Amino acid sequence: MTELSRRRLFTTAAALGAAAAVGPGGTAYAAAPPAGKQAPGFYRYKVGDFEVTVVTDGLNRLKLPDNFVTNVKPEEVKNALAAAHLDRELFNNTYTPVLINTGSKLVLIDTGTGEAGFAQSKGMNGQFATNLAAAGIKPENIDTVIISHYHGDHVNGLVKADNSPAFPNAEILVPANEHKYWMDDGEMSRATSERMVGLFRNNRRVFNTEVMKRLRTYEWDKEVVPGITAVGTPGHSPGHTSLLVTSGNGKVFVQGDVTHVPYLFARNPGWHLAFDQDPNQAEATRRKIYDMLSAERMMVQGFHYPFPSHAYIEKTATGYRETMVPWNAAI
Repeated sequence: MTELSRRRLFTTAAALGAAAAVGPGGTAYAAAPPAGKQAPGFYRYKVGDFEVTVVTDGLNRLKLPDNFVTNVKPEEVKNALAAAHLDRELFNNTYTPVLINTGSKLVLIDTGTGEAGFAQSKGMNGQFATNLAAAGIKPENIDTVIISHYHGDHVNGLVKADNSPAFPNAEILVPANEHKYWMDDGEMSRATSERMVGLFRNNRRVFNTEVMKRLRTYEWDKEVVPGITAVGTPGHSPGHTSLLVTSGNGKVFVQGDVTHVPYLFARNPGWHLAFDQDPNQAEATRRKIYDMLSAERMMVQGFHYPFPSHAYIEKTATGYRETMVPWNAAI
């Protein structure tokens, strides 16, 4: 039997690489320049008769904050990132709105960071409009926008950089108790942290006169549009809402931010995200919903899940584990 030594393996690989750079007749070709960007980010799958289009808005890449998880030591969070084969020091925060084509309506759930986000991040996020166009969908063709909660990565895309409506023909549907909280002057006056003050200020900008003309509130446990039912999932914010999408025998639970990234907060449901407004309530909601998803073997679509952001959930001894749905080349 011939043994392939480590030295021989690398020597052979180097020779093959050199040969590949030389064309017929010994002519050397220059290496192709790197593309420097990804292909347009959208993906489609079916839920019953509904067609779901997942559209990435990009990401925010930042040094992992020490207080990202408020009730465990930073080293535990870094170890969890490493266990998921990710950088211990960096955090990639991905954003993933989805569209539901019900056959009678084209419905967008959450909007991403918007044109202003694109400019501010130099194109790292705010990619939704570009990727929507690549998917063959025009903003003016969207009939309905459903908002899960009033954090900037979910609502900022409602308006363009000049604060005009991004979806000029769409009705804007928002959770009634979420809207009441963020539009309450008394609640705004009681905000103390820089983040909360900024959120109140931002929501007054986004929900301007033109957007308010198109806005209607919805209640929990009611059908928002045919086939899409609002499910109360508070804690991350006071009126945080998830959407249960049902068509025929198909279901997908569009969870918003019930968990943030699954490799941290599904696997460790007792960890408290710094962005959770009521951490204890958020944890209780997370456990309740993930018990349900696991028991019913229901697919979940997560806003901060790795693209294309849908998975099945199984219960483990210490929490839950996500199994990402395999990419399918056909719808």
